[in-house]
Amino acid sequence: IWVCRERKGPSADVFSADVGASILNLLENDHLSDGPRKTSRLQTLLSEDKTLLQDLVGAMDVNESRNFSRRLLDCPVFGELEKKSLMARIIKARPETAELVGGEGKKEEPLLVSWESLEKKKTELDELIRVRIPQNTKDISIARSYGDLRENFEYKSSKDLQKVLMRRKSELEKDISRARGTDFKGSDASKVNAGTIVTFTDESGQEVIMTVLGAWDSHPDTKVVSYLSEVGKSLMERSVGDEVKVRDSVTEALQTLTIRSIKPFNP
Repeated sequence: IWVCRERKGPSADVFSADVGASILNLLENDHLSDGPRKTSRLQTLLSEDKTLLQDLVGAMDVNESRNFSRRLLDCPVFGELEKKSLMARIIKARPETAELVGGEGKKEEPLLVSWESLEKKKTELDELIRVRIPQNTKDISIARSYGDLRENFEYKSSKDLQKVLMRRKSELEKDISRARGTDFKGSDASKVNAGTIVTFTDESGQEVIMTVLGAWDSHPDTKVVSYLSEVGKSLMERSVGDEVKVRDSVTEALQTLTIRSIKPFNP
């Protein structure tokens, strides 16, 4: 912390590219340890000192700055929103690292989601952060007290679960940061879009009705499909009179459906 705070003064001679790698090493090791957090102040400094990251990557060459940025993006310590904020500072100092965000410098498309499904994701994330991860940390600590870690099944299984929980936490944070909640009111029904009810006739003339909703809305039993599902993608932007081939959700058989009408889910 002292080296970072005094980088313009007494510690200038030792403030180098290696400091960035050391910071991430300390944060990651502490994050995965069993005891109480020891690097909270260091993480706070990295977030609150608006020029620290810029000074760090400024001391690196192109390859070093890219490698550092990749490590930061993969670091389990930071949430997705915090990673975006930190990367914005790095990109300001080293524009060449922009290609690491969103792939080839392209921003990821927002996810159109129903408010109900968004709340479910937020509830799952909240339970992970407040209940499951803290409980897992306690379980690791208890298992560690049993002795010899090489033959300690409880310890190994708890550590494996920790990886699963942290990976799920990262996935949820990323998804939620991309999500755009909607009630689908006023969806364009001139073509099939998210937020439309589509009526078809199948090859035997029987009527089939499907509702196309958000990225996380999928209820095969009630014919509700996500616009990002295989079926949803085959329907998007189709018009009345178009024929589409979709797989039956129960039999998996490919069937040809003809669109007879499209109306908004929430007029």
